[in-house]
Amino acid sequence: MKIARLSLDQGPRFAVVDEASGAYHVLADDPMYAGVSPTGQIVSAEDANLVAPMLPRSKVIGFGDNYNRPDYRPDPTTVPTTFLKPNTAVVGPNVPIVAPKWSGNIIHEAELAVVISRLCKDVPVERANEVIFGYTVGNDVADGVTQKSDLQWARAKGFDTSCPVGPVIVTDLDVTDLEITLSVDGEVKGRGTTADLARSVPELIALASSMFTLLPGDIILTGAAFPSIPAGPGTEVTCAVERIGKLRNPVVSDE
Repeated sequence: MKIARLSLDQGPRFAVVDEASGAYHVLADDPMYAGVSPTGQIVSAEDANLVAPMLPRSKVIGFGDNYNRPDYRPDPTTVPTTFLKPNTAVVGPNVPIVAPKWSGNIIHEAELAVVISRLCKDVPVERANEVIFGYTVGNDVADGVTQKSDLQWARAKGFDTSCPVGPVIVTDLDVTDLEITLSVDGEVKGRGTTADLARSVPELIALASSMFTLLPGDIILTGAAFPSIPAGPGTEVTCAVERIGKLRNPVVSDE
């Protein structure tokens, strides 16, 4: 099942995607808590205004150094680079990524993102699937200059609009071998696969929940399958994960 979130006259509402027609069946409530209960309202694909399919209650947890790549092969027995993005960084499809006035080099990473379904702590690897609501596409945006100059990544990776997610959440998905791509202005700049994850999704959930209490709607970014791609103001970035969809966002200056 694919779950989207739409901007409607009555406010943001969740919807289920009709994969045959592309239409959106609006739901009465948040499906994470209330299940799937259609209201009868249907929005066509042409009229749909998608917003972020999930706004975290508290945080986005990012992991680096988590793919076996030609330029880097991590040790899966060590703790990978870990960072947080605030929920104010999260935006949805088509929303501009705003390069801060102090930024010098906006870079992007297309990633598989995991949405947590319930409050949990110290989740064992073998039970990690019990706390997964679904999967979406994430763009881990950063300012490459301050990422190198600052002692911590809060400024470089946590500014407003630095975490686009979407277009939908897929609730049932085998993520062991999905193609990931990143395109700039329609040209593919990076390509990889989740088959090269150094630590599996259950291992990342176990690790994250050993560090923090996870809350419903929290998002885990699983790492970059290829080196980050620069794309500054005036470009459009598209991150895609096979069987989930394409996440498009223009990049603009903070004027």
